[in-house]
Amino acid sequence: MKNKQNRRNFLTRASATTAGIAVGLNTFGSVESARIFGANDRVRVGFIGIGNRGSQLLGLFMKQSDCEVAALCDVYEPYLLRDRSMVEPRFLNDLSGQIPKMGEAFDKKPNTFHDYRKLLEDKSIDAVCIATPDHWHAIQMIEAVKAGKDVYVEKPLTNTLWEGRQMIKAWQASNRVVAVGLNRRGNPVYQKLAKDIPTGKIGKITVGRSARINNMFPFGIGKMKPEQPPKGLDWDLWLGPRANRPYQYNIAPYKFRWWSDFSSQMGNWGVHYMDVTRWMMGETAPMAITASGGKYILDHDGDIPDTMQVTFEFASGAIISFCIYEASSGNLFPYGEIELRGTKGTLYSDEGGYRIIPTKSGQFQKWDKSIENEVFDVKNNPLADGSNADSTANLVRNFLECVKSRKNPFCTLEDGHRSTSFAHLANISLAVKQRLEWDSVNERFTNSEKANQLLRYDYRKPWKI
Repeated sequence: MKNKQNRRNFLTRASATTAGIAVGLNTFGSVESARIFGANDRVRVGFIGIGNRGSQLLGLFMKQSDCEVAALCDVYEPYLLRDRSMVEPRFLNDLSGQIPKMGEAFDKKPNTFHDYRKLLEDKSIDAVCIATPDHWHAIQMIEAVKAGKDVYVEKPLTNTLWEGRQMIKAWQASNRVVAVGLNRRGNPVYQKLAKDIPTGKIGKITVGRSARINNMFPFGIGKMKPEQPPKGLDWDLWLGPRANRPYQYNIAPYKFRWWSDFSSQMGNWGVHYMDVTRWMMGETAPMAITASGGKYILDHDGDIPDTMQVTFEFASGAIISFCIYEASSGNLFPYGEIELRGTKGTLYSDEGGYRIIPTKSGQFQKWDKSIENEVFDVKNNPLADGSNADSTANLVRNFLECVKSRKNPFCTLEDGHRSTSFAHLANISLAVKQRLEWDSVNERFTNSEKANQLLRYDYRKPWKI
C-alpha cells in the first residue's frame, strides 16, 4: 500500500475500499467492532464546532428522531453554553445573521467539551459532526475515525490538497462511515440529472460554467488592528495548526473565509459548484488548470482575490469555467446557478429545478433542433415530498441511515476530496501565475515544483497528522 500506484492499481484499491466499507471491513480485511443498531436505537452524535454552520447542522440533526445529541464542543464559551446573551455585543451588532440563535431544547443535556480530543475519548459517542473552520477538518476527522467514530464533515473538506489524501488513507484503514457536506449531492434535481445526463439528454457536454457573485465593494471585511480576543474565546486553540498570530476582529467569527491561511471563496463557494458540475459531467479531476485575477478593488484586510477566473481542462475534451466576482453584481445566466453546454442543448439548473434550451444549427449546418425545450421544477414534481425540501437535511438523513447500514453516503470522502481539490488547484495556479499540468493519480504538478510546494504547509507544533 505504500508503493506508488499506477492508475489501474489506484482504481482497484478504491473499488476494494468501497466494497470493504459497505460490509464493515477495513482495507486489511479484518472485521472491526461497530455498534449494531436496533430498530429503535438512536445514534449518539457529538458536535465539534457549533458556530454559524455548526448550529445549522445541529438543528437538522435534532429533527431526526433517531439522533441523540450526546455532546457539544467549541472554543467559544457562549456557543458551548448555548447562551446568546454571553456573545460579544459587537458580534451581535455586526454579524447578527451569522451568530446562531441557540437556546435549543435538548431531550437530555449533552456533555460539553472545550477540547475536541476529550469528546473523542467518550466511547459512548457513535458519530461526530465536524463544522469547525476549514483548517481544522483534516486533523479532527482523522482523529475521529481513529477513535472509532463515524463522521459527517462540512465542506470544504480541507485547507490543503495534501490533507485530503491523508484523510482518505485514515478512512481506508478504518471501517468508519465518512460523509462530506456538499449540499447538492442531497438535492433531487441534481440526483435526477445525474441519471439523465449520461444517457445523452443534452448531447456531449464540452463546457460547464458557474460563478460566485457577491458585491463587497468598497470595504469588504474592513480594516482592523490586532486586539485581545473576546471573553470566552480560546484564540490559540482556534488557530490550531496554523501559525501563531494576534487575534483580529475581522478573522473570527465567520470572516476567516477571506483569509488564505484559513479558507478562500474558491473553497467556500467554488467547491459547491465544482462538485455539482464535475458530477454532472462525469469528470474526476482536470489535467490542466489556469487561473487569473487578484485583489483588484476591495480596500480591506482580506488577502484572497476579489476577482478571479479559472479554467479547468479535461482529457475527455471538455472544460469547466468558474468565476469569482466580489466587486460587482448581477446574474451570469438567465436561470439557475450552473450552465452545461451540450451538442443537443444547453442546461441551466439550480436546486429548485432546471431549464433545457435546444441548440440551433450554426454556420454551414442544415438541421433542425434534436430535442425540445424542457422545464423541471421541484415544487411541481412528484419528487418534491417533505424529505426533499432541504438538500442538507437529506444529507443528514442519509448519513444517519448509513451509520446504521454501513453503506456509502451520498457524498463520499473520495468525492469530497476530488471536488475540494479543484479549489486548491485554482488557488495554487493563481499564486504561481502559471498554467499548471496535473497528475491526478499521484496528485502532483508535472510542470512546477514551486506549485508542488503549495500542496501542504508545516503545521504549528504540537499539531500533526
